[in-house]
Amino acid sequence: MNRLSIDRQTQIIKVLCEGNSIRSTARITDTAINTVVKLLREVGSACLEYQDKTMRNLPCQKLQVDEIWSFCYAKQDHLPQEKRGKFGFGDIWTFTAIDADTKLVPSWLAGLRNVECAIEFTGDLKSRLANKIQLTTDGHKMYLEAVEHTFGSDVDYAMIVKLYGQEPEGEKRYSPATCIAAEKHVIQGNPDMNAVSTSYVERQNLTMRMGMRRFTRLTNAFSKKLENHVFALALYFVHYNFARPHKTLANPYPRTPAMAASISDHIWTVEEIVKLTVK
Repeated sequence: MNRLSIDRQTQIIKVLCEGNSIRSTARITDTAINTVVKLLREVGSACLEYQDKTMRNLPCQKLQVDEIWSFCYAKQDHLPQEKRGKFGFGDIWTFTAIDADTKLVPSWLAGLRNVECAIEFTGDLKSRLANKIQLTTDGHKMYLEAVEHTFGSDVDYAMIVKLYGQEPEGEKRYSPATCIAAEKHVIQGNPDMNAVSTSYVERQNLTMRMGMRRFTRLTNAFSKKLENHVFALALYFVHYNFARPHKTLANPYPRTPAMAASISDHIWTVEEIVKLTVK
């Protein structure tokens, strides 16, 4: 690792940030697979530390929350008996929050789709905020307990519950059912009903699927280890928040979500992300 120049490390990380798998990155950059993995772990660890330190006292106003499925080691139904019931094997759900105005992702968590992880996620989210917020989630019941436990009455909270039609016959694996209606429900406080939506966070989840090979469905590029999965997420979110101008933030000039949230004053380069490892 020490023999790689900053330019070479930047090239490898840039290829990873463009959604390539570990093996394709190794082929494209003519680098050993183990070297790519070690660099991902080193840069990912630095990204985790930087985000935890920087994402504080944030001025977010309207937040949307959702979760996205992936898996580690093997799909849940294919796990050997000795791996069943152990976190890090099978289903992994990544909780994400996005600010509707700045498109900043202030908090995320890789865990299970249960109340305990939802509480841990909303607790981390609240600790990073500077003010009272409006929050929108989907209709999953775990959010009711998590938001009540974390925010109490100090939040304007609404749920959007989507109703789906019949699944298409013969195409269940590839084509989701059609959303035929969406109901908005006030849960707490006085939310602006015109702003009750999960569209931004759902679009962010699609960006994750497109931007990380290990999130692609029907793939053999899935994460083999939970730790590497988390490091890849940390790298993705630093790149998304700090180095990737958002199309909705083009006026008056191109900006990243971090710039829109006033926690950065410029568009980062990938080299700057790599240099987070320099102490």
